[in-house]
Amino acid sequence: MKPTRQGYVEGLLEAGETDERVVVVDGDVSRSTGTIAFKEKFPDRFFNLGIAEQNMAEYSAGLALEGFIPFYSTYAVFAAGRAWEQIRTSICNMGLNVRIGGAHGGTSVGPDGATHQALEDIAIMRVLPGMTVLVPADSNQTRQAVLASLNIDGPVYIRYGRNPVAEIYHREDTVVPGRGRVLRQGKHASVMAVGTMVSAALQAAEILSGEGIEVSVADMVSVKPLDVQLIKYLQDISGIIVTAEDHQIAGGLFGAVSEYTSENRPCRVIPVGVADSFGCSGTPEEVMAYCGLTSDRIVEKVKRALEEG
Repeated sequence: MKPTRQGYVEGLLEAGETDERVVVVDGDVSRSTGTIAFKEKFPDRFFNLGIAEQNMAEYSAGLALEGFIPFYSTYAVFAAGRAWEQIRTSICNMGLNVRIGGAHGGTSVGPDGATHQALEDIAIMRVLPGMTVLVPADSNQTRQAVLASLNIDGPVYIRYGRNPVAEIYHREDTVVPGRGRVLRQGKHASVMAVGTMVSAALQAAEILSGEGIEVSVADMVSVKPLDVQLIKYLQDISGIIVTAEDHQIAGGLFGAVSEYTSENRPCRVIPVGVADSFGCSGTPEEVMAYCGLTSDRIVEKVKRALEEG
């Protein structure tokens, strides 16, 4: 098990080696996010602006206008929340090639409490025109998300966490915007998950299989653009979809999938996520349990949906 931030840093170091345009803009949290490793290797391409996230966004916009590829990296709750207007107006409105690394996304900062647990960032970034939103499931996929972002035209938001998560992917498994991946096939229902909840979805599938219920599990790493072909494929197998995310139910993966299905191919979409509340202080595991972000909750939602028909 490795934290996804390790993959983010590995991706940054590789990107820095292959492309001299890659720079990192930091908000005085480089030890916490891991980007200090980039500073040590490329000191002339690392800029610490202090605790000034709005300035970081504007500075990154200026670097992008000069031909650089800046990775604006800080806690997700501050990157997405505190500098939203600057990201909207100075980065997205001009379609600039800024990559935003949202560190410690979701409940992974457990002991830091609700103020530092970004549970709204996917929704905040997804609503912005032209923004690509990637939510990788493990360290290897996070590394690949960073590398994939180098070939994306326009702004990119990459959400990653702090606590160790199970490794699902090999290092060579690529990330493609607009593409998810089916990790398990099943005929009774489908679970679409992102981030740390992909591992929980796979665990839930094992539990359900032991009870004779076979579910598909899909990693929807690209929340925007959304893999609508994958949604159609899973709808053809089963008319029940459960979404799972370490995020508010409103506006995240559940919102994205529901928006597509309601307009194009209506079906039941049932959420597992944070139900209109803030987090709390505790270990990541305790906070996830408190918020209902567990494999058991996924099992419960699948079984209830099948019972209701």
